[in-house]
Amino acid sequence: MIERYTLPEMGEIWTETYKLKTWLQVEIAACEAQADLGYIPAEAVETIKAKANFDPKRVLEIEAEVKHDVIAFLTNVNEYVGDVGRYIHLGMTSSDVLDTALALQMVASLQIIQSRVEDLIQAIRYQAQQHRDTVMIGRSHGIHAEPITFGFKLAGWLAEMLRHRDRLSQLYPRIAVGKISGAVGTYANVDPQVEALTCQKLGLEPDPASTQVVSRDRHAEFVQVMALVAASIERFAVEIRNLQRTDVLEVEEFFSKGQKGSSAMPHKRNPIRSERLTGMARMIRGYATAALENVALWHERDISHSSVERVMLPDCCILTHFMLAETTDLVKNLLVYPENMKRNMNLYGGVVFSQRVLLKLVEKGLNREAAYAIVQSCAHQAWNTETGDFHQLIANDTRVTEQLSPEEIEECFNPQHHLQNLNTVYQRLNI
Repeated sequence: MIERYTLPEMGEIWTETYKLKTWLQVEIAACEAQADLGYIPAEAVETIKAKANFDPKRVLEIEAEVKHDVIAFLTNVNEYVGDVGRYIHLGMTSSDVLDTALALQMVASLQIIQSRVEDLIQAIRYQAQQHRDTVMIGRSHGIHAEPITFGFKLAGWLAEMLRHRDRLSQLYPRIAVGKISGAVGTYANVDPQVEALTCQKLGLEPDPASTQVVSRDRHAEFVQVMALVAASIERFAVEIRNLQRTDVLEVEEFFSKGQKGSSAMPHKRNPIRSERLTGMARMIRGYATAALENVALWHERDISHSSVERVMLPDCCILTHFMLAETTDLVKNLLVYPENMKRNMNLYGGVVFSQRVLLKLVEKGLNREAAYAIVQSCAHQAWNTETGDFHQLIANDTRVTEQLSPEEIEECFNPQHHLQNLNTVYQRLNI
């Protein structure tokens, strides 16, 4: 089993200390760019790089007085670097630092999430291979429909996660964007080349047309992709929860030694991890709405987005990361019960093979409406009765036996007919 609750690497990205480190990283890169272009002395930059530091507690202490986080940070940095501090933040506005540094945090988080998605893809792929031929009933409206395999169900999960892998890759160039364009984004007091060089040093691209901030459609897309990933995980979790119901029990979450399901009922083995994943997905979907509302800022900038992002982005990244790790572990250790799947599929004498009987009768020349009425009457007679046996009813119905031989009737109840083309799906997904 993989280690659970492995959040420190993701959690660290969204700590106050890490955030301030990225601020300093942006400020130093901008100083280096200014020096490369001859705007400030190279020696001053070397001194800044050697001495620049910060103390998160001291930053908060200064902020309590000045009521401005970036000014508090710069004041603290200047306490370390001394006189050369006058070269830091030249021609820049706070959002140059905030938005460029935020891009670094989002990129770092994205890379971890991409790695976790790959882990989940591999876990699903393995189980799809293992259960390629594990026959079970497919359901629509929650009602038995026709046979599938558990591997086929997992193939659908795999295809969905592969789409998310593509979405995350496409997301990268739209979030790996910085700006060093000054107040309202006009470059009035900073050379556009400073922005280009700074972003290059940080592994980012310059925003082609920023205002005083990087437009929030980028951040909204980031959160919406996280919400899509979470929605898929919820789909998988809800499926597991339904298949684990006592009256179904076709799969089950791994139940570890010493684990207990209920304080009152010793027999309980509850799908608690799937339920937890379902709840977390609701939270991330809620943040997707908040992210969209952040797009419409006043004029060239307001800060109504800032308070939202301080909560939303850490939560989305940490929750998505956790959900992916939890789902990977869940899939890897899923308990699968093929005998229960077989039992459920053959309830009421195989009523799920009704379409095969219908089509065979039509093939023999019977009117479709007449054939449908015959098959439906047998199915409904078998449905939901203790002794109901659709197979037997069909085999004994003279309206059927006049058209079909015993061998032809038997063939209608062969589940392999429903699986003959599933290999097409497996080939598409390279399973």
